[in-house]
Amino acid sequence: MRIAPPALLAVPLLLLLLTWLSFGAVNADAEMYDQALQNLDRMAVAESALQKDVLMARAGTLRNYDPLVREIADLYGIVGQMHCIASPGARTGSAIDALAASIRRQDELIERFKTENALLQNSLAYFGLFGTAITKNGDDSRVLARVSELAAAMLHLTLDTAPAAANEVADRLDRLTAEIGARDDPSIQALLAHGRMLHRLLPSVDEALSALSAIPVDRQQADLRTMVLTHQSASRETARRYRVVLYAVSVSLVVLLVHLGLRLRSRALSLQRRATLEHLIAGLSLGFIDAPPHELGVRIEQALAALGENLGAERAYFLHLGQNRRIFHWSADGAQLPVGWTERTRLLAARTAAQGEDFVQVPSAGQGPAGAGIDALSTLGLRDWACVSRMTSQGEIGLLGFDGVRCRLDLPSDERGLLRMAFDVFVNAVGREVLEQDRARLERRLQQARRMETVGTFASGIAHNFNNIVGAILGYAEMAEEQVHPTDRSRPHLGEIRRAGERARDLVDQILTFGRRRDAARRPIRVSALVAESISLLRASLPPGVELTLREGGPDAVLSGEATQLQQVILNLGNNAAQAMDGVGPLVIRTEIRQIGASTSGLPDPFPAGRYVRILVEDRGRGMDEATCSRIFEPFFTTRPAGNGLGLATAREIVREHGGTITVASRPGAGTCFAVWLPCAMIPKQTGSQAVPRGAPGLPRGWGQTVLVFNPNPACRLRDEEVLAALGYEPIGISQMDLAFSAVEEAPNRFAAVLIGQPTLPASELCFASTLHRKVPNLPLILATGSAAGDDAAALARAGIHELVQWPLLASEIAMALARVLPQPEDAMLSG
Repeated sequence: MRIAPPALLAVPLLLLLLTWLSFGAVNADAEMYDQALQNLDRMAVAESALQKDVLMARAGTLRNYDPLVREIADLYGIVGQMHCIASPGARTGSAIDALAASIRRQDELIERFKTENALLQNSLAYFGLFGTAITKNGDDSRVLARVSELAAAMLHLTLDTAPAAANEVADRLDRLTAEIGARDDPSIQALLAHGRMLHRLLPSVDEALSALSAIPVDRQQADLRTMVLTHQSASRETARRYRVVLYAVSVSLVVLLVHLGLRLRSRALSLQRRATLEHLIAGLSLGFIDAPPHELGVRIEQALAALGENLGAERAYFLHLGQNRRIFHWSADGAQLPVGWTERTRLLAARTAAQGEDFVQVPSAGQGPAGAGIDALSTLGLRDWACVSRMTSQGEIGLLGFDGVRCRLDLPSDERGLLRMAFDVFVNAVGREVLEQDRARLERRLQQARRMETVGTFASGIAHNFNNIVGAILGYAEMAEEQVHPTDRSRPHLGEIRRAGERARDLVDQILTFGRRRDAARRPIRVSALVAESISLLRASLPPGVELTLREGGPDAVLSGEATQLQQVILNLGNNAAQAMDGVGPLVIRTEIRQIGASTSGLPDPFPAGRYVRILVEDRGRGMDEATCSRIFEPFFTTRPAGNGLGLATAREIVREHGGTITVASRPGAGTCFAVWLPCAMIPKQTGSQAVPRGAPGLPRGWGQTVLVFNPNPACRLRDEEVLAALGYEPIGISQMDLAFSAVEEAPNRFAAVLIGQPTLPASELCFASTLHRKVPNLPLILATGSAAGDDAAALARAGIHELVQWPLLASEIAMALARVLPQPEDAMLSG
C-alpha cells in the first residue's frame, strides 16, 4: 500500500495555510487602534485644559500664556501621531485632516486672543487705576459723575459685550470727553484712551472666544473615535474569523497526520508481511533445489500448504497442463478438489489470459460486479479466488490457484508480483522434475552412444585391414585401365570399379577419423551431379525387380557439404525403400526447389527463411504406422531382424550437420516417402549451350561486386585479392583501419561485402569488425581466421560477423561464403 502523492502534498500546503492563518489571527492592528483611542483621549483632555486656560486668561486669573502654548503643541503632536497610526481609508484620513484644520484654526484664534487679551488686561488695569485716582482727587462733581457713569458702563461691557452695552460705553466716553473740565486733565485723557481701547478690545476678545468655542473639535473627535472603534471591531472580527479557520485547519492537519501515521503503520506492516512472504518463497525455492528427485512432489505439496496458510486460503493447487500433465493440491481439511474444478479453473484462467492478464482475483458476489468468474465461484461455494496462469517457456500452461471457501484471501494488490514469483518457483520445480526425466533418458542415450563408440572402435580396427584391400583393388584397377584400349567395352566397368574403390577409401578415411571428431571439409556440390552419381551407385546394388526412376524438377542448385556423406544418405534411403518393397516395385527419386518462409509449418525443426533443395525417395512398400514413424530415427531401432538400427539415425545426423532435416510420410500398405531438406547455396540459371556439364560440381562466381579486403600484411592482402579476382569479384585492398572506415563512410553502397584477414591479432579483428558493423549495419562481414576452434560464437555475433572462413583462403570456401551473404542475380553462372 503506497501513500498517495496528494496526501503527501496536502501536508506542506496545510502547514503554509496554517502559518498564514496564524499571522492573520494575531490582529496586528489592535495596538494601532488602542493607541489611536489613547490619543483621542489625550486630545480631549488637552482641549478641556485649553478651554479652561482660555477662560482663566479672559478672566485675568491666568498670568502666563505658556499653558496655552503647551496645550496647542500637544494637540499638534497628537494629530501628527494620528496621521502615522491611522488605518488606511479615505474617511479616516479626511477626518484626521479636518481635525488638524480645526487645531490650526484654534491656534490662530489663540494667538489672536493672547495678543488682544494682553492689551485688554493692561487697559483694564490702567482704566481702574486712573478711575480710582480721579474719584479720590477730583473736585468737579460733573466730571466725577461722568467718570462713574463710564466706569459703570465699562463694567457692564466687561460682562456683556452686546452692541447695546458697547454703544452705552461709547456714549459715556463721548459725554466725558465733552465735559470742560476733562479736556485739560491728563488723568481723564488717559482714562478716555484706555476706555476707548477697552471699548474696542472687549467685543473683539469675546468674538474670538465665541469663534474658538464654535470650532467643532469635540464633534470631530467623536466622529473619529467612532471610525476607530468601527475599524477596531472589524479588525477583531477578522482576527476572530482567522482564529476559527486556524482552529479548523489545525484540526484538519491533525486528522491528516493521524491518517498518514496510520497509513505508514499499515505500510510498515505490509512491508513486513511482504518480507515474510519473500523469505517464504525463497525458502521454498531453496528447498526445491536441495530436494531429491523422488521428493519433489511432496515438497511441492508442502510448499502449497505453506503459501495457502500464509494467504489465509483453505485450498491451494498447482496445475501443469501440457505434455507432462501434473496436478498438485493442498486442502486445509484434507479434502480432495471438487469434481471438475481443474477444468473449470483452466477455462476461467484461459478467459483471463485472453484478456492479456496473467493474474486474476475474483471476490464473492457481494464484493464486486457480477460476471462469469463470480458465477463460476458461486456454483462452487467460494468467497474468494486468486490464481496466476500463463504459458511456460516450454509452451505449456501453468496455473497456481488459491481458494477462499469461508473467508476472504489476505492478498493485498502489492503482493501479486510475489505470487508470480512463486508461480515461477513451482514451474521451475516441475521443470526440474521433467529435466530429471530427460537426464535419465540422456543417460540411456549415452549408454547407447558408448555402445556406438565401441562399435566405432571395432570398425576402426577392421578399417585398417580393409584399407589394404581397397588399396590393392585401386592399384589393379588403375593398371588394368592403362592396358585396356579406350574403345574397349570393359573400360567403363573398370572405371566403375575404380570409383567404387575411391568411395570405399573415403569411407575408410571417415571411419578412421571418426574417433578424432574432425569435421569433413565442406565443398560446393551440384545437386544434379550428386543425385546422378548416387543413382549410378544405387542401381548397382538394387535387386533386379526394383524400377529406379529419377525426376528432376525446377532449376539445378548448389549445396555446401561433403559429397560422400550426402551420397550415403541417398544410398541408405534407397536401400531401405528396396527392402520395404521386398525387392520388387517402383522406386522414385525426385528433386525440387522449395522456398521456406517465416510462417512455414510441418517441419520437425525450425529453419530460417530461404531456398531449400528437397530430395524425395518414394516407394510402394509395406508402409509404417504412426508409432513406428515416431521411432525410426532412434539409434538401434529396427523392424528387420537383420538390421542394426543405425542407417536412418546416421542419415538424419548427416543431414542435420548440413543444416537440414529429414521428414517421413507413410501409411500401412500405401508406401513411404522420405524427404531430405538441404539449404541451397545458390541456384544457377541454365539455358541451352550455357549449361554446365553435370559431371563436375563448380564454384559460384561473382559478377563484378566490389569487396573490401582489409589485411595489414601486404603480401597476404595481395594473395587474397588474387583469389577474389579469380572468382569474378573486384577486390579493393586497404591495410589501415582509419582508411577503411573513411572509405566505407564516404560510399556505404560501394562495397558488397568486407573480407577481414589478420590472423595474428584476432582481438583487433573483432574490434575492427564491431566498429565497422556499427557504422554500416547492413554490410556483410566475412572473417578469415587461422583456426575457428577458439572463436567465441557470441563474440562473433556481437561483432556482426556473417561468415567465418579458413585462412589462408580456399577458393571454394570463400566462393561459397560470398554466395551465401550476397544476393545472386538471375544470370549468375557456374564455372566447371
